[in-house]
Amino acid sequence: MASTDAPARRRPLLWWGLAAASLLLGYVDLVRGGETVAPVLLVLGYCVLVPIAILK
Repeated sequence: MASTDAPARRRPLLWWGLAAASLLLGYVDLVRGGETVAPVLLVLGYCVLVPIAILK
């Protein structure tokens, strides 16, 4: 029996995945010496994507 709310359960996982990817890429760029892209990715991850993931 297939559940009709399966896409609804995957949506928060998508937001968490995007947040994790943004944070990971931000820290990788920060380690490499990035001064422009790293802060943008980290702020995007912590201030936008993580709260959206929590609220969804």
